[in-house]
Amino acid sequence: MPVEFLGMGATNDGTETHPRSGPAFDPEYTVALARAHEETGWDRVLTAYGSGSSDPAQAAALIACRTERLQVLVAHRPNVSYPTFAAKTIATLDAISGGRTTVHVITGGNDHEQQREGDTLPKDRRYDRTREAIQIFKKAWTAREPFDFHGEHYDFTDFVLDVEPVQKPRPRISFGGSSAAAYRVGAEEADIYALWGEPLAGTAEQIRTITELAAAAGRPAPTFQVAFRPILGRTEEEAWEKAYATVAAIQDRTKGGAQLTRRHKLTDPENAGSQRLLAVAQQGERHDRALWTVTAQATGGAGNSTALVGTPETVAAALMDYYDLGVRILSARGYDLLDDAREFGREVIPLVRAEVARRDAQRAVVPA
Repeated sequence: MPVEFLGMGATNDGTETHPRSGPAFDPEYTVALARAHEETGWDRVLTAYGSGSSDPAQAAALIACRTERLQVLVAHRPNVSYPTFAAKTIATLDAISGGRTTVHVITGGNDHEQQREGDTLPKDRRYDRTREAIQIFKKAWTAREPFDFHGEHYDFTDFVLDVEPVQKPRPRISFGGSSAAAYRVGAEEADIYALWGEPLAGTAEQIRTITELAAAAGRPAPTFQVAFRPILGRTEEEAWEKAYATVAAIQDRTKGGAQLTRRHKLTDPENAGSQRLLAVAQQGERHDRALWTVTAQATGGAGNSTALVGTPETVAAALMDYYDLGVRILSARGYDLLDDAREFGREVIPLVRAEVARRDAQRAVVPA
């Protein structure tokens, strides 16, 4: 079975360990980072969303125009634009990129961050809005005749897109979340379900829940994706020294309770995914083969924040453990975005791809 690798299509060099050195949107850095991913074997990069950050769709268009093979995953929050407009944006981007576009739909887990852009809808109702938005995307990208939609959050008549996506029947839709409401919407509507890096048992539990909900809805389970922060070393000792130095740098940036981003609280996060990561951290620092939770604890469980620590061989083996659970998209992002993307692409991706190919070849020769 194929495996894909998702990296970070950041527009500047800032991370949890150091502030950015230039503007929020640095076109030269954006292209350099994307090309580093393309040149070292990654499949796609995510252009992320924040209330005051660069427009992810325009950043993705720049990346698409300056690369040849690399795919783009564009983050989108349904509160910021009407779904018909967003569908047009993604369809146009898919044409610009030659069919290399996927959209990641974000419901939003922090009330204050949502309210920065005028979104006062309670979280439980935001999932209902996300469901409607995804349904509109699917219809807009595949319908060739005008259609109406009359929902709780969106209402329009006689809409049809003139611009068609290159991908047929449509671009894929990615979705994430760790609450019961998220599981249901993602299982019933998404093509890709994105999870944060939990221990194997917790990941297996989430996969099982979402798969069962998808089956109940009469559709196959989405493709599963899991995200990590790899910390590599030539030896195990070097990797762990680097890991503790990384946390020290994060803690130095958060002295006095400062937030690393404007959209996440270091303590008592509102979203279920961050709460789950902090609960795992409370159970212990190390889990399974290489999972380390101290980075998540230092950031309040902010997004993709659990680490995989070790040599390239150790980290590749840990990723294969998740592959064995059914995960087919592996997301990774270092703390030095450019150098870490190159290192991971050179040192880890070939090991994982080789092991997947070995297993596929082995299965092919086994009699049915």
